[in-house]
Amino acid sequence: MIDHKTLVLNHRQIQQKITRMAYEIYERNATENQVIFAGISGMGRIFAELLANKLKEISPLEVESVEVLVDKMAIVQGNVTLSENIDMENKCLILVDDVLNTGKTLAFALKPFLEIPIKKMELAVLVNRSHKLFPVSPDYTGLELSTTLNEHISVNLSTDNYSVHLH
Repeated sequence: MIDHKTLVLNHRQIQQKITRMAYEIYERNATENQVIFAGISGMGRIFAELLANKLKEISPLEVESVEVLVDKMAIVQGNVTLSENIDMENKCLILVDDVLNTGKTLAFALKPFLEIPIKKMELAVLVNRSHKLFPVSPDYTGLELSTTLNEHISVNLSTDNYSVHLH
């Protein structure tokens, strides 16, 4: 069987989305001293780093990032942890993933933050497929993309040629 891929976003377009989203994050958080990006394992972590680096470039805000360690293949999540301990108390946190499909992964990813008195939490995703099963809505979205449940989105941010494909 042949795997048909359609290019949805190319490298330049993804860079433009990152820049636009970083400016939106700065506009909404200009009065904050610090913004912490929490990227979900895999492409979410890489996307969080790209957003964090762009925000550092365009603003005077102090920016930190951490990885949220989630097993995306597990039906039920056990332990959801952070890659390192950083002070998040009374700070703005932006949870980041590459694709928002049903919201299940993002709902599980909230677990480590439920006992931390953060100031506010926002959500950023590169692609929102809008197949909500959980009450999760992004504050920052690169692209809204209507897909069928049988279609798959693949994001590649690990090379110098970023891409988003629809399968």
